[in-house]
Amino acid sequence: MDTQSNGLTALRHDVPASLVVFLVAVPLSLGIAVASGAPLAAGLIAAVVGGVVAGLFGGSAVQVSGPAAGLSLVVADLVHTFGWRATCMITVMAGVVQLVLGAFKAARVALAVSPAVIHGMLAGVGAVIALSQMHVVLGGSPQSAAIDNLIELPAQVVNLHNHAAAVGLITIGVLLVWKWLPRGVRVIPAPLAALLLASIAAAVFGWDVTRVDLPGGLLQWAPPVLPEGDWHGILAAVMLVALLAGVESLLCSVAIDGQHDGPRTDLDKELRGQGLANMVSGLLGGLPTAGVIVRSTTNVQAGARSRWSTVLHGVWVLVFVLSFGWAIRLIPLEALAALLAFIGLQMINLGHVRKVHGHGEVPVYLVTLAGVVVLGLAEGVLFGLALAVMLALRRLTWVSVHVRQEPGGRRHVTISGSLTFLGVPRLTDELRAIPPGVPVDLDLDIDFMDNAAFETLHSWRLKHERSGGSVDIDELHDEWYSLAASGHRMFPAKTPPKAHERWWLPWAHRRRGRGSAVPEQGGPAECELTVGAREFHRRTAPRMRPIFTELARKQQPTHLFITCADSRIVPTLITASGPGDLFVVRNIGNLVPRYGAQPHDDSVSAAIEYATQVLGVRTITVCGHSGCGAMVGLLSAGEKAGSLPGLRRWLRHGAHSLARFVHTDSDGSDTGPLDRLCRVNVIQQLENLRTHRKVAEQVAAGSLELVGLYFDIPSARVHILPVPSLAEAAAGGALVPAEEGP
Repeated sequence: MDTQSNGLTALRHDVPASLVVFLVAVPLSLGIAVASGAPLAAGLIAAVVGGVVAGLFGGSAVQVSGPAAGLSLVVADLVHTFGWRATCMITVMAGVVQLVLGAFKAARVALAVSPAVIHGMLAGVGAVIALSQMHVVLGGSPQSAAIDNLIELPAQVVNLHNHAAAVGLITIGVLLVWKWLPRGVRVIPAPLAALLLASIAAAVFGWDVTRVDLPGGLLQWAPPVLPEGDWHGILAAVMLVALLAGVESLLCSVAIDGQHDGPRTDLDKELRGQGLANMVSGLLGGLPTAGVIVRSTTNVQAGARSRWSTVLHGVWVLVFVLSFGWAIRLIPLEALAALLAFIGLQMINLGHVRKVHGHGEVPVYLVTLAGVVVLGLAEGVLFGLALAVMLALRRLTWVSVHVRQEPGGRRHVTISGSLTFLGVPRLTDELRAIPPGVPVDLDLDIDFMDNAAFETLHSWRLKHERSGGSVDIDELHDEWYSLAASGHRMFPAKTPPKAHERWWLPWAHRRRGRGSAVPEQGGPAECELTVGAREFHRRTAPRMRPIFTELARKQQPTHLFITCADSRIVPTLITASGPGDLFVVRNIGNLVPRYGAQPHDDSVSAAIEYATQVLGVRTITVCGHSGCGAMVGLLSAGEKAGSLPGLRRWLRHGAHSLARFVHTDSDGSDTGPLDRLCRVNVIQQLENLRTHRKVAEQVAAGSLELVGLYFDIPSARVHILPVPSLAEAAAGGALVPAEEGP
C-alpha cells in the first residue's frame, strides 16, 4: 500500500514536470539538428530515445537526455566527412563503447577530466554556434570556419534581409524578456513561446522567410551504413563521440545531484544507459544523445520526483511527432537559428569562469575555448587537456618559502608544498639570505621531499650551525627530513610514516615522538609551558589570529560546561569545540552547590548567573568521568581526603549524590560502585542546578536545556545521561540507563 501511495505521489509531480520538459525539448531538439547539419527528424528521434531508453535504463533519477548542443560541431563534421547514414553508424558504435566502459565501471575515470576543459569546450562550441547561426538570422549563409563567420559578420549586418532579421530579432527579444513576465505567462517555456510568436508574426505579415524543410517527412527511415575511409579516422570519431557524450552526461549527473534530494546517480549505470540510448538512436536515424543540463534543470525545477518524468517527456515528443509533425513546417528557419544563437551565447557562462578562476584554471578555460573556435573541437580539447596536465605537474612541484624576522633577530622559516629538485634554486636563495649565527625556527609543511632537496636543506643546516646559529626543524605533517637525517632508506619512497599530530598529544608523548627529551630550562613545568607557548606562536597563532580578532570584541558562548578539574578531561577535545564555544567551570568532582547550601560558595553560582543572565547560554552541561577522585573521597566518607580540610569541606556538596547513590540500584551499565556513583553524581548536579531560580525558570520556559555527559576514560567514550523530568526529580527518580553518544 505504501509503495502504491509513493508511486501515485511521484506521478502526481512527474506528469506535470514531463509536460514542461517536453515543451522545452521540442524546439531545442529541432535547433540542435539544424546546427548539426542533420535531418530535423534526427533531433526529435534523439529526444524520444534519450527520454525513454536512457530514462529507463540510466542511473539518474531526474536527468533528461537527448540531443546535446555540445556535440553539434562533432556531428556536423562527421556528416560533412562521412555522410548522414554513416554518422548514424558511428553513433551506434559509440554507444557500444559507452556500454563496454560502463560494464567495466570506468565512469568515474571521466570525472578526472578538468572541469575547466569541459566548460571551455562548451563555451567554444557555444561561440561557434552563435557565430554561424547569426548569419542565418540576418538572412545570409554561414561559412565553414568560425573565424570566417566572425570576419564576415559586419558585412552581413550591413546587408541584412529585413524580413529574416525581423523574425530573428522577435525570437531573441522574446527569449530575453520572458523571465520578466508574470508567472502565469511563464508557464509556457521561453523557447516554445519564442518560436510560436515568431512563426505567427511571419504568417500574419506575410514575411519572406525560409521555412523548415522536411524532405520525405518525419518518419522516413533508412538504415545506417558503415562509414567508408581510413579506419583510424573512423575509430577516432567513434571514441570522440563516445567520450564527449559520456563525459558530458556524467558531469551533468553530478551537477543535477546537487539540485535535488532524491537518490544519487549510479554513474556506471548511467553510462550504460547512455550507451544503450546511443545504439538505439543511431539505428533509428537519430543524433547522439547525452545528458543535457538545460532540460535536466528544468525537470528538477518543475518538481520531478523520479525517472518517470524523463520517460514521459520522451513519450510526449513521440506523440507530438505522430500527431502534429505538420506544424513544424510552419517554423521559420531564421527563428530556429535565433534560438540556437541565443543558446550558444548562454553556453559561454561567466559563472564557470569565476569558478575556475578560484582554482587558477582560467588559462585552461581560455586555451580550450580558443582552440575549439580557431582549430576545431578535438584540437581545442586536446590543447586544454595538455595545458591542464602541465599546470597540475607544476603544482605538484610547487614550493613556497617564507622567511620572517622575529624580535631578537630570530628567523621563522616556513616551507610549504612539494620540495623537489625543481624548488632547490628558490630554496637556496632564501636560505642564503639568512644571516649566519642567528637562531632559526624552520617549519616543514610539505607532502614530499626528494634527495636533492634534502641534501640542500641538510647541508645548509650543518653550515648554519657551524657558524654559531641554531636550527629547530618542526615537521608539521610527514617526517621526511627526520627520517632521511637519521639514515633511513626512504628515497625513493611514496609515503613516509606520519608525524605525530602535536596539538592533542600530552607533552611526554610528543617528546617520544620526536625521539628526544626537551632540555630542562629551570623546572619541568616552566620547560613544557615555555616550549608549548613557542609552538603555539609559531604554528597555531598565525592560523587562529583572524578568529581571535573577531572574538576579541565579544564572547558569545552557547554552552555552560561544568566539569571536573581532573587533568585527563579536555572539554574542547571531547566535544570537538573551539574558541568561543564553551563557557567552562572546572572544580573537584564537577559539583554544583545547591542554592543557599553550606558551606557557602559563590564561585559556581557566579558562573551560573553570568552564563544564564548575561551571556544567554542555551545549554548547561555537567560532565563527569570514570575514576573520579572526588567520588572516591565520598565513598570513603572523607577518609581519602586525609589532612586536606578545604577538600573535606568542598566534598560536603556531594552529600546529595551519595544519598542518591545509596537509594539507586545498578542498571548494569556501570562496572562497579565507583562508576555508578560517578554517573549518579552527574544526575544529582543537574538537579542541584534547578535549585537556582533563574535556571529553573528558563528550563521551564524551554529556553534552557540541561545535559548530562559521562566520559569513560579507558575507552575514550562520551555517554549521554538521561536528565530526569521535573516530576521525576521531585520524586527522586532513579537513574535511567545511559545512552552512548554519537
